[in-house]
Amino acid sequence: MAVIHNTTLSPSKLDLLTSWLPSRPWYDGDAREPRLTRAGGFRLDDPDGEVGIEVIVVTDTSGRHPVSYLVPLTYRGRPLDGADDALVGTMEHGVLGRRWAYDACHDPVFVTQLLALIEGRVHAQDQDTSDTPDREVVRSIAGDGPTPVSFAADAVADDDAGTEVPVARGLALRLHRVLRSAPDGRAVPPEGATGHVAGAWSLPDGNRARALFAVLHTSSRA
Repeated sequence: MAVIHNTTLSPSKLDLLTSWLPSRPWYDGDAREPRLTRAGGFRLDDPDGEVGIEVIVVTDTSGRHPVSYLVPLTYRGRPLDGADDALVGTMEHGVLGRRWAYDACHDPVFVTQLLALIEGRVHAQDQDTSDTPDREVVRSIAGDGPTPVSFAADAVADDDAGTEVPVARGLALRLHRVLRSAPDGRAVPPEGATGHVAGAWSLPDGNRARALFAVLHTSSRA
């Protein structure tokens, strides 16, 4: 299990995201002055213990209405080869030293572990407490696993609502970057989905919201 260190981090994750988020095609706030707060998320474990994996939900209140975004990050002790365009920034960690933070959709470790979560082979971990499962994260899978991952970072594509990540021939992960709260609190995957992950976060008014975070679906892309 990943160990959560109670230490300093400079710059903070929110500082990094405040600079990076407006560059994304799915960002819909005031790019001149984003106002971000951390609203939720969870962690996944790297079985090799080398890469930190965190799925963060941030809420931006700079626009006419608050908007919540799904931002998965990976933290590495050295640069990830071929992923310069996915670099969110670098931080100095009080225990681990310099850390390179990446948009995790371009990191094969995250993609592999998210697929393992959907297939029920690993469990989501609490964002702030070591060795503690996050019971609010739910998942489903249709059919048998595991799915053999065939990942190519250059095939990852953003649009104005999310990110498409091909994971195997005929299968892709769709990450919902702009989160839409399920009106009845039930985040149901769309018809025909192969699997999904859903989770919860806190709204500015203090209420809890739930939404689909990621959907595994068939894809026409080979």
